[in-house]
Amino acid sequence: MKKLILVTMSIFFTTSVFSQQALFGGQEIISPEVKEDNTVVFRVEAPNVSEVKISGDWMPAEGFTPGSASMVKGEKGVWAYTTKVLPSELYTYSFIIDGFKTTDPNNPYLIRDVASVTNIFIVGGGQADLYKVNDIPHGTVARRWYNSPGNKMDRRLTIYTPPGYEDSNEKYPVLYLLHGAGGDEEAWIALGRSTQILDNLIAQGKVKPMIVVMPNGNVSQDGAPGEGHEGFYKPQFMAPKTMDGTYEATFMDIINFVEGNYQVKIDKSNRAICGLSMGGFHSMHISRYYENTFDCVGLFSAAIMDREDASGKVYSDIDNTLKKQMENGLKLYWIGMGKTDFLYDSGVQYRAKLDEMGMKYTYRESEGGHIWKNWRIYLSEFAPLLFK
Repeated sequence: MKKLILVTMSIFFTTSVFSQQALFGGQEIISPEVKEDNTVVFRVEAPNVSEVKISGDWMPAEGFTPGSASMVKGEKGVWAYTTKVLPSELYTYSFIIDGFKTTDPNNPYLIRDVASVTNIFIVGGGQADLYKVNDIPHGTVARRWYNSPGNKMDRRLTIYTPPGYEDSNEKYPVLYLLHGAGGDEEAWIALGRSTQILDNLIAQGKVKPMIVVMPNGNVSQDGAPGEGHEGFYKPQFMAPKTMDGTYEATFMDIINFVEGNYQVKIDKSNRAICGLSMGGFHSMHISRYYENTFDCVGLFSAAIMDREDASGKVYSDIDNTLKKQMENGLKLYWIGMGKTDFLYDSGVQYRAKLDEMGMKYTYRESEGGHIWKNWRIYLSEFAPLLFK
C-alpha cells in the first residue's frame, strides 16, 4: 500500500511539474516588448535550431509578402530582434524557425487573414490610438442571423450598435461596411479594428453615433469559416459566386433585416455604404444598382475591373445607372487608393469615367499598396464625413 502511494505521488508531482511548464512556457519571456521610444523587441526560445527570422509587415515587402530579418541567438537559447523606431500603427508578424513559418508562442494575440494566422501588436502615440480599447463608452457588437430569400438560406452578419443604443429610443443612421476577397463578416472587426475606431471617434465627437453593418459578401457561405454549417475548413481567397452579381442583387435582404429589427432611420440620407477591394467593387455596384438608396458611398482600393463572370443583370448598363445615381443626388462619393496599389491604374480609369460624366467625388491618395493599414485609415477619415 505504501509503495502504491509513493508511485501515485511520483506521478502526480511529475505531471504537475510538466503541466506548469506547459502552462508557463518554461522561461519567462516577453515578446513583443514595445519600448517607450517605439522600438519593439521580439524574443523566442529555440535552443536547438540553426536559424530564426522574423517577418513583419513594417519590413520592405518581398513580392506580395512582408520581408524578413535574422534574429540573434543569446543566452539559454533565446533569439532576439529589435526594430528601428516604428510609427504608430497596428502591426502583424511571424517567426520563421529553420524555414518553418510559425507564430510567436509568447504572444497570444492572433489575427486571421483568409487562411493565414499572424500575431499582432500596437504601437501607440498616433493613428493607432484609434485602434486601442480606451477608457470611454463602448458600443455593442453582435453576430446576427438573418433570412436571405434571395440566397435561400439564413446568413450571418456582424452589427455594431453605438454606446447607449440599448437604453435609447433614438433612431440611428446606418453604414454598411463591406470586406474584401477572402474576408467575411469577421474581417472588419478583427483586421480593420472597426469597432474601436467607431468607439473612439464617437467619444471624440468626430463621428455621429451610427449603426455599422458588416455582412458576409461570399453568398455561397452562410457564415465565416468555422462559424457556418460547413464547420471547420480551410478558408479560400475567392469563394464561389463572390463577384457574379448575386450579392449585389440580394443586398436588399440585408437592408430589410436591419430596418425591420433595429432602431434606424430608413431614408436615403441616413444610409451609407463603403468597402475595401472586392467590397469597394460591391459598394460601387450596389449603390448604382439601387441608385436612389445611399447618400454616401466609399470605395477603398476598389477592385473595379472587368470580370468574365460579371455578366448578370447587375453589371449591365453601368454608365446609365451611374448617371441616374448622380442625377438622384449624392452627398459624398469618396475614393481612396494607395500609390503602389496593384489596382491603381484601374482606379485612374474609373475616375476618368466619373470625370467624363461630370460626377463629383472626393479622392484620397495615400502611401503604400493594397493593405489593411490604408483601409483602417480610410475608415477613420470616411466615417466623420457621414450623416452631417
